[in-house]
Amino acid sequence: MASVEKKLFSSANPYIQIMRLDRPIGIYLLLWPTLWGLWLASQGLPNLRILMIFILGVVVMRSAGCVINDIADRDIDPLVERTKQRPLATGALTLHQAWLLFFLLVVVAFMLVLQLNYFTLLLSGGGLLLTIVYPFCKRFFSAPQLVLGLAFSWSIPMAFAATGREISLLVYVLWGSVVFWVLLYDTFYAMADRKDDLALSLNSTAILFGSNDKVMIGLLQVAMLLCLIVVGLLFELGWYYYLSLAISCCLFLRQHYLIRNREPKGCFQAFLENNYVGGVIFVGVVLSFF
Repeated sequence: MASVEKKLFSSANPYIQIMRLDRPIGIYLLLWPTLWGLWLASQGLPNLRILMIFILGVVVMRSAGCVINDIADRDIDPLVERTKQRPLATGALTLHQAWLLFFLLVVVAFMLVLQLNYFTLLLSGGGLLLTIVYPFCKRFFSAPQLVLGLAFSWSIPMAFAATGREISLLVYVLWGSVVFWVLLYDTFYAMADRKDDLALSLNSTAILFGSNDKVMIGLLQVAMLLCLIVVGLLFELGWYYYLSLAISCCLFLRQHYLIRNREPKGCFQAFLENNYVGGVIFVGVVLSFF
């Protein structure tokens, strides 16, 4: 039994690989703003049933996003060093198997959202559309990271809808902060891939920003923090929250140090360390309600 479980959950399993379950950073980056939204919408600990639905939904939809991304990039991935070992690129999975997995994940996500109210169900359609559209954007849109930002922040209005809260100015400011955050950290990711993207004539904000990439990232970081300060004022959050923003500012400064020479390794590390930013802010939000 142990050997069967090890094989099933091993990173060598092509299904695990294509869903990136062996690389959960994307789950964390999607989960943190979801938790921010749920705690703020609930003014503290959310309903446990809703919380579990959203956590499972994050895992399922992030997995579905990875699968549709690999389907879209199946002709590109074999040409890129970082992605040439992905299951569709190596033939470990067929296109038919990948599509079946994607539809299965969407069905699971739909079953989860069916347990929430009608407005949340309607909003989930927008999230699914963004998940499907995003992987194709780098072929025709100069800032595909913006679409990813909308996709990764879609849980914010859904969290407020699920808890029966009005979609008001408060929600839009929080929503905007997450869009800015995704834009900046995925630009780090794009900076690591800039050489390959240029060779393949693909678009990214790293290419769009060019030599101004570090300045633009700094502006996005400032915009995110300003939005989060406004969120704190509107929700009347305590000093723990503002301390978390100060710590996040320090983490942002470290990210600038990591990308100082624009080396792919440093850029990728800066991307990964945004997990700490999300976690720190979540702790600040939670402590503000004690």
